[in-house]
Amino acid sequence: MSLEENLKDELNPEQYRAVTTVDGPILIIAGAGSGKTRVITYRIAHMLEKGIPQSQILALTFTNKAAKEMSERIKGLTGKKLQNLTVSTFHAFGVRILRQDIEQLGFRSNFSIYDETDRSALIKETGRELKFTADALDVYKIGCLFSDIKTGRKNWESANDMYRSLYEGYQEGLKLYNAVDFDDLITLPIRLFREHPDVLARYKERYRYLMVDEFQDTSHQQYEMMRLLADRNVAVVGDDDQSIYSWRGADYQNIINFEKDFPGVTEIRLEQNYRSTGTILAAANGVIKHNTNRKDKELWSGNGSGRPIEIYMPENEAAEADFIAESIQGICAEEKRHYDEFGVLMRANTQSRPLEEAFLENNIPYTMSGGTSFFERKEIKDIISYLRVIANHDDDINLLRIINTPRRGIGRSTIESVNKVAGTLGVSLWEALKAIIAAPEDECPVSAGTRADLEAFTSLIEGNKSMLGGKGLSKKVQALVDDINYFDYLIGEYPKSEKAARFKYMNIESLIKSMEQWENNPEHEDTSLYAYLNRITLLSRDDLDDGEEDKGKVNLMTVHASKGLEFPVIFIAGAEEGLMPHARAVEEGGDTAVEEERRLFYVAVTRARDRLLISSCQHRRRMQATVECEPSRFLDEIPANLVKYHEPSKEVGSEDAHEMLQNMLKNLAHPRVPKL
Repeated sequence: MSLEENLKDELNPEQYRAVTTVDGPILIIAGAGSGKTRVITYRIAHMLEKGIPQSQILALTFTNKAAKEMSERIKGLTGKKLQNLTVSTFHAFGVRILRQDIEQLGFRSNFSIYDETDRSALIKETGRELKFTADALDVYKIGCLFSDIKTGRKNWESANDMYRSLYEGYQEGLKLYNAVDFDDLITLPIRLFREHPDVLARYKERYRYLMVDEFQDTSHQQYEMMRLLADRNVAVVGDDDQSIYSWRGADYQNIINFEKDFPGVTEIRLEQNYRSTGTILAAANGVIKHNTNRKDKELWSGNGSGRPIEIYMPENEAAEADFIAESIQGICAEEKRHYDEFGVLMRANTQSRPLEEAFLENNIPYTMSGGTSFFERKEIKDIISYLRVIANHDDDINLLRIINTPRRGIGRSTIESVNKVAGTLGVSLWEALKAIIAAPEDECPVSAGTRADLEAFTSLIEGNKSMLGGKGLSKKVQALVDDINYFDYLIGEYPKSEKAARFKYMNIESLIKSMEQWENNPEHEDTSLYAYLNRITLLSRDDLDDGEEDKGKVNLMTVHASKGLEFPVIFIAGAEEGLMPHARAVEEGGDTAVEEERRLFYVAVTRARDRLLISSCQHRRRMQATVECEPSRFLDEIPANLVKYHEPSKEVGSEDAHEMLQNMLKNLAHPRVPKL
């Protein structure tokens, strides 16, 4: 059966219409669990079948995981390699544009991409140069302000004007170090398109058909990038009821802007939900209809009504955690479920401690989203910093990280001398090093021994330039690690625990192994150092692990982190005023924030497939005091006929206890991966 014949069998009428409507601007309102990814992948496969060249299609989404899944599904449907099809995140597409044309903005094409750690280091360095006091340098807050200024979410005003010179110095630093930050990956392509119409014309000529996934999460800048690129054939897919990222610039009003900017929009609504029971959807509909500023829609399901929503009101967070842990074990025994079929959602990370303690106490394996990313570990960042400097000698932040790691006699006074030369000459630290090495002996600002150390360092970096091209990157990196005696350095750092040093070195071996697998993958044509550094910079935290170690574990996460996931059984912990909706959000944003908090609760509810259990504590410890809690207003918005108030669990008999034990052992022996 051909793809075209398959469409009517596989899709409901609204999905079919969304897939087969190709020309003109199209707005697809895709409710939670309505088969959005299926529609997007079938739509692109249908376009290819109709003869539209793959090189003319651009599909943009928000996470590497979503882009990869979409790409693989399209290849599966068409049976083709599709090497000229562009399915990408906004930021990765921005990198692609800048690698090609950033020289027109005065940068070199081998620019570095600074992550949050690098950005903070540059803010600190710039602040020190401008004599900012330590009290005035709240690096996290300043980083957020700079991001808001750069992306147009804030303007300079009297309250923040003291940081204007710091911002200008930060921007100059980026240019000097031939680096861009994450916001630049969107703002610089827009600037490029506006200042160089010929560049924009080239991209518009290539990409005749645009698709944007998770459209409600687009920021003003991302919307502007899409608007500049798109002519008429643009399809956007989103759900205003799932817009939960305003704090990072997302604006679901872009749906309204789209209708204004692209006259004659065809609107298609996907309301049939394939995930949840009728009761869970009725609860979600009952809550979200209290939002006024939304596209009216009513999710429905053919999955039957299912069990009522269960609400439990424990005495405090410790009792809540015990209830959740005991319920998980009970449901595992009664329904023969595996641990990875459970999602435990919380509004804030601060709620995790009692939950984690209860899981440990009850021997329930769990995984918590977030935590320290593999690529944020010091030993990994050290090696990656070497690679970044080899790729871009002018990357001062990473050069400063490694110039004396492992220690090679280049101390603080030497670095101050190098900084001084760089400031005097108006060059990067690398160029300053070269100038010091080349200086006549009587004019050299450092001792002969230090100059020899600096020369050895620059020779080490230049001696590894073979990494920039050719094959065998992983072998070259291993040789570098050996050359700098990094293991000996770790032993010196952990003199009382060789085990800790070995563990950290094993992380480096894991890095090199993953690099080897990446470069040996036939799908990766470009295995240069530049390509590798782009890849690891753009990977989001949840993409860094392959997830193998998380099979067979309960999933503990914030509601924000749960978006896009689903589990048979969901617990929502802490459904109380002050947490849901969050007090700070309501205080800062008023009614608008309450609507976003309600959307967040709606997202939490719609993650559940079969069972939904919600807990609301009567008391909760806040700071040093125990306060009385009021149930969340959102609980009152769930229709009363859908709710069952939960009784504390009864004691388990000996036969049931034996069966529970057997099921727990099976859980550990035969883990499964949750369906996403």
